[in-house]
Amino acid sequence: MPGNSAGVAAVERAASLLEAFTDRDFTLSLGELARRVELDKSTVLRIARSLAKFGLLVRNDDASWRLGPKLMKLGNIYQSTFRASDIIEPLLADLVEKTGESAAVYVREGDERVCLFRHDSHQAIRHSARVGSTYPLDRGAPGRVILAFVGRAGAIYDDIRKAGFFTTSGERDPQVASLAVPIFRDGAALFGSLALTGPPARFSDEAIKKNLEILQMAARKLSVAMGGDPGP
Repeated sequence: MPGNSAGVAAVERAASLLEAFTDRDFTLSLGELARRVELDKSTVLRIARSLAKFGLLVRNDDASWRLGPKLMKLGNIYQSTFRASDIIEPLLADLVEKTGESAAVYVREGDERVCLFRHDSHQAIRHSARVGSTYPLDRGAPGRVILAFVGRAGAIYDDIRKAGFFTTSGERDPQVASLAVPIFRDGAALFGSLALTGPPARFSDEAIKKNLEILQMAARKLSVAMGGDPGP
């Protein structure tokens, strides 16, 4: 189709503009946006104005830009497609109370894992993340478990499938340890992984053994509630 390549390029540029924002900077100047997406200011301004028409970006009084309210609506729609929040939210809160560590559910999106639900630990020193944050699949227990149960080949994934869980310490971040198990829906279909995260000092062998039992019980409950078969 004539102009199709140009249309795709425009969409990719618009997407890159939205992805330029992080949880560390809620607003960005036009110049900073241009620097991050490696485009000239005039092009960025044109794209930003178009996104603003649909509520995807908002221009502040000081001429800086922030993400728009339409993204929240889209995020809520995305989350609601799983129809599991009423089950997962209280389950994560219970995990935090029982283990003292942050608890989260991760699902696969392409070559990454995204934090779909999250409940932070009440302890002063804890691992915190935001719902919607993305991480590599091959770094950290939550991603490794997802890869194992979607059939990734390799000795490490064979071991994870055999054990039914995985734990890491400092694999993605030297300050973070993680313990994860799979969760299923609609029979044997993998939904994602249920994980506990915290500082490595609190993930001793004894703590892992204790928390693994709690985590596995929660994963079974969640899997059954979503029509999944958690196995024996």
